[in-house]
Amino acid sequence: MLKGEQSYLDLCRYILKNGTNKSDRTSTGTYSVFGQQMRFDLANGFPLLTTKKVPFRLIASELLWFIKGDTNIRYLLQHNNNIWNEWAFKRWVESSDYNGPDMTDFGNRSHQDEEFNQCYQEQMKIFKDNILSDSAFAEKFGDLGNVYGKQWRAWKTSQNETIDQLKNVIQSIRHNPDSRRHIVSAWNPEDVPGMALPPCHTLFQFYVADGKLSCQLYQRSADIFIGVPFNIAGYALLTHLIAHECGLEAGEFIHTLGDAHIYTNHVEQVKTQLGRNVRAFPTLKINAEKVSIFDFELDDFALFGYEPHPPIKAPIAV
Repeated sequence: MLKGEQSYLDLCRYILKNGTNKSDRTSTGTYSVFGQQMRFDLANGFPLLTTKKVPFRLIASELLWFIKGDTNIRYLLQHNNNIWNEWAFKRWVESSDYNGPDMTDFGNRSHQDEEFNQCYQEQMKIFKDNILSDSAFAEKFGDLGNVYGKQWRAWKTSQNETIDQLKNVIQSIRHNPDSRRHIVSAWNPEDVPGMALPPCHTLFQFYVADGKLSCQLYQRSADIFIGVPFNIAGYALLTHLIAHECGLEAGEFIHTLGDAHIYTNHVEQVKTQLGRNVRAFPTLKINAEKVSIFDFELDDFALFGYEPHPPIKAPIAV
């Protein structure tokens, strides 16, 4: 089995060659395969793809957002992170409170129609400004429902209590490292209907052996070009942080994919990426003065030696 970035590129090639052309909820269309896996040895560098530039600070701030148990994009916008805007924006423009120009199918049209794109950008700016400046507006339209942060930190039980899965799994790793129950689930069937986007990365499990902490993620739906590079780096960072708190070294990140797909409007971008040479992964440094995963802030992380190829732009299917 190929590992590291080459396994990602080989998966891209495999999907382009063998993927089934399927419809999807965004009406974009995908080339899809089912049941794939990639492995990344974290001792060989931090797995931030090098065949296109991937924005580490967006990944880190999103992870901190999850860790805090937050579900409102206000925190992300305060850190200049716009990766969840589209889903919250969609709720606003489809609500009775919205009285601006028609933004139907904005996720695709904004990248194809220059006049529409300008209008879209203007409405998005109004939306973001309102989220940042108006607490009531942020509470109403910035919240994405009981997505990752809520499930990780405050899973609601049938007894109306909450379970802090993330805190519990860290305690389990520290005190019972050989357990096979180091699991955090984001897929809560009762909450799925109220989520802006039901969790794509649904469950992750930790494994301790030889003083190393490894993590396996099961991802039910994997947007190979845009989402998966973020997911690889996000869960690698999470593994590093929990290993640090538990006095372990970071082992492997294993990424298991259900529906692995390339959107039809990402094919040319993927081909561009496949024409580039792989470079060495960077090195991650974290602030050793902090121990608890719940104390870290964005400035506690730094990457060294990241020399990627230029970014490749592509539309997000919403």
